Amino acid sequence: MDLRIFTEPQQGATYDDILAVARATEDLGFDAFFRSDHYLSMGDGDGMPGPTDAWTTLAGLARETSRIRLGTLVSSATFRHPGLLAIQVAQVDQMSGGRVELGLGAGWFAREHEAYGIPFPAKRFGILEEQLAVITGLWQTPVGERFDFAGEHYTLTDSPALPKPAQARVPVIVGGHGPRRTPALAARYASEFNVAFPDPGVLPERLENVRAACQDADRDPDDLVYSAAYVLCVGADEAEFRRRAAAIGREPDELRTNGLAGTVAEVADKIATTAEEGATRFYLQVLDLADLDHLDLVAREVAPQLL
Repeated sequence: MDLRIFTEPQQGATYDDILAVARATEDLGFDAFFRSDHYLSMGDGDGMPGPTDAWTTLAGLARETSRIRLGTLVSSATFRHPGLLAIQVAQVDQMSGGRVELGLGAGWFAREHEAYGIPFPAKRFGILEEQLAVITGLWQTPVGERFDFAGEHYTLTDSPALPKPAQARVPVIVGGHGPRRTPALAARYASEFNVAFPDPGVLPERLENVRAACQDADRDPDDLVYSAAYVLCVGADEAEFRRRAAAIGREPDELRTNGLAGTVAEVADKIATTAEEGATRFYLQVLDLADLDHLDLVAREVAPQLL
């Protein structure tokens, strides 16, 4: 079972803050370090000192880590032209020695687009679909051959389709809650399907929709990794759990219901239960990036119970 650390740097973090978490992620034995791809803080915080670009950050981490996987959960298709994103991800993959994964979504946070002058069309699913086709098409084009694409949103003509990633196939992560269109995209393009912050009890249905879409596409459903993302808040005892909940501005009861939260035993039990529902990979959303002891507790006390 994979445990991955997932961060939200737009809430307020420098590159050095992010680097410290990534190094702890590697040193403590977690599988991967992922970050969100946002340009504006959410909620009551001011987000100081301001946003860090996801792929610029991952390029730095590619050279300052050696083992962990690195990726986004998820990049917004509205932020970058797919040709540019394909180049960026391929380069970071080369810089990391083949450790990069691309989570890509349609985008949802209108306010950050307004704040930085990024177009935010009302209908974005078609943009996401074409981006997945372009990016995977560029990477899969053999060296020496050319790639062309003519869609409603993007046109590429006689592209050399370079550079190539270090990996033969960069894992692509698609996620969402829709019952049909998103599962169909995952079945066609993804290596992994992720359900982010699912309401209690809905995960099996979400995953079954994807498995059915794979069968419709004549793809083995077991080709995909099925994952879930939850906010993390663990304490060695009740007092420590409540202290950590207060530090991130969340109510303990709500966290217990919706996240991986509570004492060590509670969190280990919930991960095991969720794994029985079909998830084999967990993204642990860490909201207090200064609390590295939190990661240490999970590595020492929770992870060994999941073997």
